[in-house]
Amino acid sequence: MGADEPKAVSTRIWTIPNVLSMLRLALVPVFLWLLVEGDYIPALVVLVTASLTDLLDGFLARRLGQITRLGQLLDPAADRLYIFAALIGLAARDLVPWWLVAVIVLRDVVLLGLGVVLANHGYGPLPVHQLGKVATFALFTGLPVIMLGYAFPAVEIVSQPAGWAITLWGAFLYWWAGFIYAIETARVIRIPRVAPDAASDTLEQGG
Repeated sequence: MGADEPKAVSTRIWTIPNVLSMLRLALVPVFLWLLVEGDYIPALVVLVTASLTDLLDGFLARRLGQITRLGQLLDPAADRLYIFAALIGLAARDLVPWWLVAVIVLRDVVLLGLGVVLANHGYGPLPVHQLGKVATFALFTGLPVIMLGYAFPAVEIVSQPAGWAITLWGAFLYWWAGFIYAIETARVIRIPRVAPDAASDTLEQGG
């Protein structure tokens, strides 16, 4: 294998990056409980810890050649769970409206439905769109900035408008990426599937 060729994706489970991802997932209920209790500073500490483990497991996976299928599933799942936990925790404290929670959750329900449609037509999940990554990053940034104002009231005058601007922009991009996935799903399922025995029929006619 050449130096520039991509490394194969492993099916291993118990790798250092995967253990870090599992730790990050285990901290989600702790993060949610702290938010609901109004302990914003400890909640931010947990979130920062989770973000650092996210960076670390990605670095180690590439450095150690331990990129696994499980890791590719755990990372985006953890990001979404932290976003949902932040939304639910803040909404439970009446700090963000419940309609914002519904908007974000509904988009992922739509994507889940698109995944079922693709599976019924014999296709796997679509590749992650760059816009979806940007939207997730915006939500993962904006919600903690909102929390920052409640943890440290001295910065609230800056963190609140900044956090809300980033969060609402992220929600818009989240749905925009969802529409792109829907359009791509419609395009993919319209592609005619080639019958497996089509090539053999041609060979038989030419023989």
